[in-house]
Amino acid sequence: MMTSLHGSKREWQRRATGKQLMIWAGWLIGVAIFVYCWRLISDKTIWMFVEDAPRQAADLAERMVPPKWSYMEQLWQPVWDTLNIATLGTAMAIIIAVPIAFCAARNTTPSRVFVRPIALFIIVSSRSINSLIWALMLVTIIGPGVLAGVIAIGLRSVGFCAKLLYEAIEEIDPAQVEAITATGASGAQKLTYGIVPQILPAFAGISVFRWDINIRESTVLGLVGAGGIGLQLDASISTLAWTQVSLILLVILATVILSEWVSARIRHAII
Repeated sequence: MMTSLHGSKREWQRRATGKQLMIWAGWLIGVAIFVYCWRLISDKTIWMFVEDAPRQAADLAERMVPPKWSYMEQLWQPVWDTLNIATLGTAMAIIIAVPIAFCAARNTTPSRVFVRPIALFIIVSSRSINSLIWALMLVTIIGPGVLAGVIAIGLRSVGFCAKLLYEAIEEIDPAQVEAITATGASGAQKLTYGIVPQILPAFAGISVFRWDINIRESTVLGLVGAGGIGLQLDASISTLAWTQVSLILLVILATVILSEWVSARIRHAII
């Protein structure tokens, strides 16, 4: 049964038979897909381990307490590397994303037939590949270290920044650009005085927001050899040094909270 509103009263109307059958067929297909997926998961799951998981988790938590506070002396440099990876990677992404965004926006692209599709392809390609995958490839190409992490974060962030920025460019007020054009301004002057002032707040907000995200992503890049505090986390897990692992997790949590506070203050000041 379905309802329709006429004024303030509800009137019940019977659905057509064909529509009702389509709804039931949709529910049947959904349930069948769920059952099939659950069967695939069940066949590949060792339920004995799942039943034992609470006891193992409690045992692991017990081994992680108390954190090894003396290990903090060895974490200052990795934390600094993590911040540098996020900051430099974000700066790299912004530098690359700005021209791509202008090429992707309908109202600023040099060519909607050739240039815009290429710019959109770059944006989609960047956003489709996770930073860990970028890091894995870059570690293989240029070796492990902070440089691989910076480039991985940068390549991952290009699509994010360019997409949001080109959407902001397309939403500008064209009347301001037309007014500047009427004065006989050149293309560079229209860009400087008609477009940039309108997208500057969005640009600043996007940059800070992406930097905040990159702080989180850069903390795990060390797991694949791309530098940062993830290297210490991987080494501590490999050696079963759980008191060190708990300290590293606390440091990562504190770093993320600090970056969130900083980015929130900056965005508040901008907006």
